[in-house]
Amino acid sequence: MGAHPYWYFVPYEDDFGAALQKLREREFQAGRYNPVTPFPTFPIDFSALAPGARHASIEQLMEQCDESGTRSILDIAQVAPAPFDGSGMPFMTAFPLAPHDVERLFGSSRPTRAQVETNKQMWDRIERGSAVYTVIFENGQPHEIFFGGYSFD
Repeated sequence: MGAHPYWYFVPYEDDFGAALQKLREREFQAGRYNPVTPFPTFPIDFSALAPGARHASIEQLMEQCDESGTRSILDIAQVAPAPFDGSGMPFMTAFPLAPHDVERLFGSSRPTRAQVETNKQMWDRIERGSAVYTVIFENGQPHEIFFGGYSFD
């Protein structure tokens, strides 16, 4: 079975790790994860009803997941301070896009949401079971953080 992409935009904050944990908690509470929602759809439709969490905690859910994981940001436990360099195992980690990759992929060091949403090449940088993140700009100022990844299966 192929890996499934997922992506999110969250309000900007300087602490990327805190932003990730808030996003994980939001998606857990909404129940937008496998097995509650076997194949979550993206972009997220916030007007649709969410089934709600069906596990006591994210930790309990992760212990019960099989090799397919949650097919969501819940599979990502931490952010790395530096881009993935090919060494080690990237699983369960969100890596920042390198500045030169941001410039090459989006034609700007300050990508907008529209530039990120429409970019297909970015997905070639993501390993299964991991994610990338980058800052999204609006009017030249940090506005959001993009997290995008691939499921394990």
